[in-house]
Amino acid sequence: MLESGAEDIREAMLKLLGDAGPKHFPQITRRIRYASDVQSLWYLRGDLMASLAAMHGESAARKQVASVTAMFRGLLPNGLDSRPSRLEG
Repeated sequence: MLESGAEDIREAMLKLLGDAGPKHFPQITRRIRYASDVQSLWYLRGDLMASLAAMHGESAARKQVASVTAMFRGLLPNGLDSRPSRLEG
């Protein structure tokens, strides 16, 4: 389950970067592509957010990253999942 979950998350993250990812953000694209596990992908969300914000603006990027963040549910050790933010909602 963890392996297929990691691959699904990896694909979703790369899809969000789209064709512009390898061209404009080669380092983050490479880091996502070769992340070793779910936890590594979890920590790459900030870099993904920054890349998406540069392409689409912060509001759109926040929504896109939220969709990926939901995919981590049940795959992370306790304490690594996101906490509710007063900024959301």
